Amino acid sequence: MPRRLEIILGPTAVGKTGYAIRRALEAGSPVISCDSRQIFKELRIGTAAPSRRELAAVKHYFVRTVPVTRNYTAGIYEAEALNLVNQLFAQGHETLVMCGGSMLYIDAFCYGLDDFPEVPLQLREHLMECLRDEGVESLANQLKELDPVSYEELDLSNGQRVIRALEVSMYTGQPFSSFKTRRFKERDFEIVKIGLERPREELYERINARVLKMISHGLEEEARRMLPFRDLPALQTVGYREMFEYFDGKYDMDTTIAHIQANTRHYAKRQLTWWRRDAAIQWIKAE
Repeated sequence: MPRRLEIILGPTAVGKTGYAIRRALEAGSPVISCDSRQIFKELRIGTAAPSRRELAAVKHYFVRTVPVTRNYTAGIYEAEALNLVNQLFAQGHETLVMCGGSMLYIDAFCYGLDDFPEVPLQLREHLMECLRDEGVESLANQLKELDPVSYEELDLSNGQRVIRALEVSMYTGQPFSSFKTRRFKERDFEIVKIGLERPREELYERINARVLKMISHGLEEEARRMLPFRDLPALQTVGYREMFEYFDGKYDMDTTIAHIQANTRHYAKRQLTWWRRDAAIQWIKAE
């Protein structure tokens, strides 16, 4: 029998977790998470990680397994997820279910990553300080001068992505985009991508409601525990960034909540824009 891996993807709050659990139970598969934030142990509320009930319904992998202090990358995920998938197929699984909304992680798993040069830690630390002191806009302007292609392609609100492109461009003297070969690696199993979608207004309502739920479940307290780690890559994400600004006194709580909701909606829009270019995705209406 051909080996098949189904990837359940879609924008944040569309309903991927519930659908993936139902599909996994039908296929006799675990759920292999492909989420670059739910993988961190300490980040439960702000990442909308699966609940205890959902985790008990079916075996999950890559959910709350890595400490925020570890610099976990898409390249590491590619290697570890491929190793796990091959083990599960060797155990007799014919169909496996993967679920997540992290575009880069999904692409890394499906196609592999380009080989980028290593950059001195001192340069990265310097850029992290600039990000904290001057904001992402200043770094994005530098990137625009060194690599206009990456400037147009990247999510410029994501400080870590901007730093990665900028540090390679600065260290090598060549644009970060020039290292992208687009040489896809072959996988020895079938990959089927299933995208979940909802009408935009409905999706945005679900996002707004989810943020309020996070607040009521203790997002503020969780973010306070993460304050010592605020400059780490794991914490450069929607929800925590805005909470840190609230702790700094920049905004009141109502404004902070509104910012989290708006930035989450923007992230969902970027996810959809990214995936709409992938003709291999089979889009279905989320129930």
